[in-house]
Amino acid sequence: MTELGPLDSGFMELEDTDRHVSIGIGAVAIVAGSPPTRAEFAGELARRLAVDTRLRQKVRRRPWDLAAPVWVDDREFDLAHHIRWMALPEPGDDAALFELVATVMEERLDRDHPLWQCVIIEHLANDRWAMIVKAHHSMVDGISGIQLFERFCDESAATDRAPTQPQAHGATDWRGLMVQGLRLPFDAPRFALSTLRAAIPLVAAAVRPAPDTSLNGPIGRQRRYAAARTPLSTVREIGATFGVTVNDVALAVLTAAFRTLLLRRGEDPETDRLRILAPVSTRAANAKNVLDNRVSVMLPLLPVQLADPVDQLTAVHTQMAHHKQGGEASAANSFITLAGLLPFASVAWAVRLASRFPQHSIAGLATNVPGPKRRLYLHGREVLEILAYVPIAMRLRTGVGILSYCDQLMYGITGDYDTTPDIEVLAAAIEEATDRLLERARDAAHPA
Repeated sequence: MTELGPLDSGFMELEDTDRHVSIGIGAVAIVAGSPPTRAEFAGELARRLAVDTRLRQKVRRRPWDLAAPVWVDDREFDLAHHIRWMALPEPGDDAALFELVATVMEERLDRDHPLWQCVIIEHLANDRWAMIVKAHHSMVDGISGIQLFERFCDESAATDRAPTQPQAHGATDWRGLMVQGLRLPFDAPRFALSTLRAAIPLVAAAVRPAPDTSLNGPIGRQRRYAAARTPLSTVREIGATFGVTVNDVALAVLTAAFRTLLLRRGEDPETDRLRILAPVSTRAANAKNVLDNRVSVMLPLLPVQLADPVDQLTAVHTQMAHHKQGGEASAANSFITLAGLLPFASVAWAVRLASRFPQHSIAGLATNVPGPKRRLYLHGREVLEILAYVPIAMRLRTGVGILSYCDQLMYGITGDYDTTPDIEVLAAAIEEATDRLLERARDAAHPA
């Protein structure tokens, strides 16, 4: 048995507290050609389950929640529970695919079985099919989820296929503990002070009252899904011209898109109106294949009050640099680490209390996940695109998963069904904002 870490079990508590949310994340692969037969797919998937023992484990809660839930072997594991086969109606276009993705992802995973699922979707237009790899957020974060998807793909010389073992959160390094014990009286006050200093702006941003916006509020059970597609080479060209990162460009494009959405809704995109939850990976290179959560957070403001795309990009770049220098992500990660030292019941109740807190300061979620750089294949068929799906909860009506794959940067957009009927506006505005920034970048590089 392996205990869930504080963040892993926190996602469990979040789902248990709110009947309107499903905390499953997903990768949607669009594949060329026709899919394999059901027998071929099931047979190959059964062989590839050896990549991680977690895929055959389910979650068991402790009595009275006195200790963290644990992963236990599913002694009655049946692969059939984890494969679904579906088909799109005519014309099998993106709209039909995205509607089906939303329907699949809004359904909660069955806790009586390991918390993952593969969904094959046939009859996609232009001789294509799709596969959704869905897993509970307590099992994977964005990076480990994409690594799991890669390990379901065809093998190549560049792919590490060594089976991995779950890392026990309770594993004890006695030598390390002795060294830490000797250093604790000297390091603890300094650590606490630095953590507190960095955490104050983070906590203040999370609880500070903010102007009302249609992006924040109660959500229902159903979801909408849309996607925007941009060339990664275009984003890199913009970044190189203005001396910023790919993530800066992605957030600036998202800023312009949210500004467009608010204006279309008749709302004024004011200063301090759109703060987003931005997960930050803390995963070390040697843990890339471990299925768990290793993320921290930042809470940057998107400068939606600015109309000029270059001004938006400059403001995003400045603000992200400020957040990184301020140590917000490190402070949040320190809180997560400290939570692992507390009795689980106190952590569980803290999550339940936070999920019921009617926060108004955070208006959305955006996470950028580096995806595969090499071309992938499923059963000998080329993977053309990979889209990310991120769940929404805690009054956040919109979530955006930004994922790179080869020369593509894709934005998978999740919205609450009832309050985000115009989700396609956001997708179209992302593509338009990228084109505008590219024009400005080329004008700056080659002035008349």
